[in-house]
Amino acid sequence: MHNHHHEDPYSRQGRPPWAGAMTDDQPYRRRRGRGRGFGPGSPGSFFGQGPRANRGDIRAAILALLAERPMHGYQIIQEITDRSGGVWAPSPGSVYPTLQHLEDEGLVTADTTEGKKVFSLTAAGQAANEARGATTAPWEEVGRDVGDDVLDLRDAIGQLAGAVRQIARGGTAAQIAAATRLLGETRRSLYRILAEDDA
Repeated sequence: MHNHHHEDPYSRQGRPPWAGAMTDDQPYRRRRGRGRGFGPGSPGSFFGQGPRANRGDIRAAILALLAERPMHGYQIIQEITDRSGGVWAPSPGSVYPTLQHLEDEGLVTADTTEGKKVFSLTAAGQAANEARGATTAPWEEVGRDVGDDVLDLRDAIGQLAGAVRQIARGGTAAQIAAATRLLGETRRSLYRILAEDDA
């Protein structure tokens, strides 16, 4: 979360080329959709672990984010997931060990704030981030093979999940039963589409 009570010390220095001007209402450029709002688990779970979910350069992504402002590990995970539109949802098992390696290398330092370990770039870390010299952010390089059709499908699932939640919260027993039957029929129809493609 951006702190609106004081100026972000990272907002005027070391700005990566893709960041542009940062404002409160548009803190960064995001791929279409937030990648949230449907189903359990992480937003990136929609893309699974197959070829559509290419693994990004977590080291470069962490350095790029910390060049903007200090963050703790969970914030880093959220930012990467949001900025990639849910295409890349790194696990704690990849983020926290990388942070430890960066700290060991002297590229980041850690301070405890409100019981959370918050990481900041050192001068060496800032130099390492700038040395990357890329014109696109690490999270924008992930999932370039994920086409608009797949994103449209993901968004449709989000809209469907919203409708289901409304019925679950305010529907009558008859409406809930009808929705359950309809979802079952839809699931079977989707599998038939796959079967037809296989044939």
